[in-house]
Formats: sequence, C-alpha cells, structure tokens
Amino acid sequence: MVNIDELKFDDKGLIPAIVVDANTKKVLTLAYMNKESLKISMEKELTCFYSRSRQELWLKGETSGNYQHIVSITADCDKDALVVMVEPDGPACHLGTTSCFEYPVYESETRQEFSYEKLYELLVGRKNEKKEGSYTTYLFEKGLDKILKKVGEESTEVIIAGKAEDKKETIYEIADLAYHVMVLMVQMGISLDEIKKELASRHVIDKKVKQEKMTK
Repeated sequence: MVNIDELKFDDKGLIPAIVVDANTKKVLTLAYMNKESLKISMEKELTCFYSRSRQELWLKGETSGNYQHIVSITADCDKDALVVMVEPDGPACHLGTTSCFEYPVYESETRQEFSYEKLYELLVGRKNEKKEGSYTTYLFEKGLDKILKKVGEESTEVIIAGKAEDKKETIYEIADLAYHVMVLMVQMGISLDEIKKELASRHVIDKKVKQEKMTK
C-alpha cells in the first residue's frame, strides 16, 4: 500500500485525480487533490478535491447531494497521478450529465467499443421504436411468453455445450443467453444498475462468510 508521503504532488501541491465509476468503468471527471483533500477523502470515503479556481477544498456532493463514495484509490507507476474508483450518488458534471466527458472528438469506424450499457440502450430503442426486420423488435412484439421461452431454450443450450466441455460453443451460447436475458430485463423494466447492486450485495455476503470461516 502506497503512503501519501510517497506521492509526487506538483509545485502547487496538487495531484491529478481521475474519477471512474466503479460499476460502469466510465470516466466521470478529472479533478485535483492536495494532501489535505486526499486525507479527507480517505477518512470520509467521499471524494474531496482542491478547486484551483476558488483555491479551496470542496467535498463533492456537499451542496448538490451527488456524493461519490470511494471504492479505491490507485497511484500510477510514477506516483504522480491517481485513479479514484467511486460509486456515485448522481451526476459527476456540474452541467447535470453523468460524466464530464460527453463530447466525442473521434471514434473509429472499425473498432467499436462494446458495453452492456450501449447494448441495453439499443434494446430499449428497439422496444420503443419498432424497426422492421429486427429480431429484437420481433421478440418485444411477441411479448413476455416468447422472451421467456427463448431464455429457457438458450439456458438449455448453455448446459449442453458446457456438459460437452466445448469452450467455444459454450461462450457462443452464453452470449446468446446474456442477450435474451437483457431483452427480458428491458421487457420488465429491470435496469443494469439493479442487477449490479444485487450482485454487489451478494459479494459482500460472500466475503463475510469467508471471513467467518477463516476465524473458526
């Protein structure tokens, strides 16, 4: 574990802090900390920054309610920059957007970035704005029973491929299952955040069980 005194602050006593959503891995903002704000951040487990314009400390969310709960803080190899993983209570940007980085400058046409969030948005779009010839739209038009039938079929396919110990086929079938499960989520109004929170709560329980076993 790196000690604060090992970090390299600049000539103004500041160090850049890149804030990232611990769940989505989306970069939320770039801010600066000094030793005092970093100590406060660690003590409160809430991001506290140093405002270069106002030349004062500010606890993120103190006025807006959009606190950022710290999961971890990691220094880079030169120890002159930080990555702060957080669970945000609301938008990171003062403009009300989730992230301060919302303005594309360039995007490759051949290297598209995949994310469950983008896939979820696409599925929502197919449900709200029907696209002719779209399989996803077809599923939403057929309704819940059809979607559940496909989830059941794909679950069986995963079992068959897994039982055969066919890794490539199992990956393919798990991807099919994941897609149809997400269609079900959209149909039922279940968000990705709700699933992440449920999984996170189970992780905490599992960790506690392991700790209890180690103490016995």
